Amino acid sequence: MIFGYARVSTKDQNLDRQIKELEKFGCDRILREKQSGKNFERPVYKEMRSKMRFGDVLVVHDLSRFGRNKQEIKEEWEELVKEEIDIVVLNMPILDTRKYKELEGVGQLVSDLVLTLLSWMVDEERERIRAAQREGIEIAKQEGKFRGGKKKYHAGATGKDKVIYDKVIQLLKEKNSVIDIHREVGISRNTIYSIKKQLNS
Repeated sequence: MIFGYARVSTKDQNLDRQIKELEKFGCDRILREKQSGKNFERPVYKEMRSKMRFGDVLVVHDLSRFGRNKQEIKEEWEELVKEEIDIVVLNMPILDTRKYKELEGVGQLVSDLVLTLLSWMVDEERERIRAAQREGIEIAKQEGKFRGGKKKYHAGATGKDKVIYDKVIQLLKEKNSVIDIHREVGISRNTIYSIKKQLNS
């Protein structure tokens, strides 16, 4: 039997695209799940696995639908191969264990390939997020909207913050150590170092 497995992480996400691809592939049974892929403790996936037997095929649209924990995916993949259950990843044609039946050691080969691909995907996703953050900050700076962390104690502060700032300045000018100022005033040493740096610049 050919099992299609469609998954999204949250209830408001849509499974339609995955379902359409699995139907097009010709899956005999398509299981749907809306749950995080952080591990394989998912009710629908576990139910499907309990029904799978030697010679069956598991089809997913992409590796992230299978799961997101690299080590657990590697172990699950190896277990499926060991049970002689084929795996097909639709958007990565190379990941189709049916193609390698005659090649000795294919299970380990494909498992290693999967782990390598997952590592790359995780790194790529992390870098995309970082790049997006950098771009967002740069755009905000250009538009004059990014100010970074707001300083609480500075020359233009008001009220209690100004009193504390003036006290720190006074103690610094009197050559008190940062740790002594910290103990007397009660603000962090990093903040005092920052004020000291501004004072000496």
